Amino acid sequence: MGLKKKLESGEFAVLAEMEPPKGTDISLLLENAEKIRDHVDAIVVSEMNNAVMRMSALAGAMLLQQKGLESILQICTRDRNRLALQADLLGAGAAGISTVIITSGDDPALGDHHQALAVNDITSAQLAELIGTLQQGRDMAGAELTGIPSFGIAATVRILPEGEEQEKELMHMDQMIKSGAEFFITQPLFDSEIPTPYPEKAAAGNVRIFPTVLLLKSLGMARYMERNVKHIFISKDLIKRIQKSKDKEGECTRIAGDLLGAFRQKGMGGVVLNAAGWEHKIPEIITG
Repeated sequence: MGLKKKLESGEFAVLAEMEPPKGTDISLLLENAEKIRDHVDAIVVSEMNNAVMRMSALAGAMLLQQKGLESILQICTRDRNRLALQADLLGAGAAGISTVIITSGDDPALGDHHQALAVNDITSAQLAELIGTLQQGRDMAGAELTGIPSFGIAATVRILPEGEEQEKELMHMDQMIKSGAEFFITQPLFDSEIPTPYPEKAAAGNVRIFPTVLLLKSLGMARYMERNVKHIFISKDLIKRIQKSKDKEGECTRIAGDLLGAFRQKGMGGVVLNAAGWEHKIPEIITG
């Protein structure tokens, strides 16, 4: 069953997030994708996360589609103007990609090309509306298209504690729902308790939330993220759980599996598993 049918039926979906290579060697991307072919509903191909230059997400998604793997294209307003965004969307449609995730992207100053200039010609909400326009058979200038793409639209949202920033995220959800978003993907979460306003907002808009479950590879990774990564919240108890375990790698896998199960029980639309290159662990995370 494809992702679209699962969303329509209300079934819990499992997605995996993968990054294209920093170079032209696609062998590891394809190898890792094959490992999880029978365990996930689709693969999210990320678009230069943390503003680090990599092969384009469109190229990565097309390569997976060619191998018969359903791919989801993450598309970022940071890097392209409205001409380039429309061109890439038409290319994605022609390649059979049926779902796109809209994101504004991280500040280039945080990445590996500090002098890069962000484009941000249009906002995330405007991009969602633009996709709707393309699906009606016209481009942003009103010209008729020869062949019409068809996409499911997802957006990103940050799950934050109560306060001003949470209000901004909820307003963002409102904008994206009105512009056509069908589900939302969160930042990596390490607690299954999502603040009430988020699921309430999703229910009111008839959309679903997909928490991201990031596989922690080590105690050191958990400690680093807890101390240094903004909007990532890892409890002291979780760090102690890894610290006390004699099999720290196995404990990290169990934590990811526990989170997946908890999100399923809470009625989330699904999860996005990010194994950070350890895709061989995904079947174990899913089956527990």
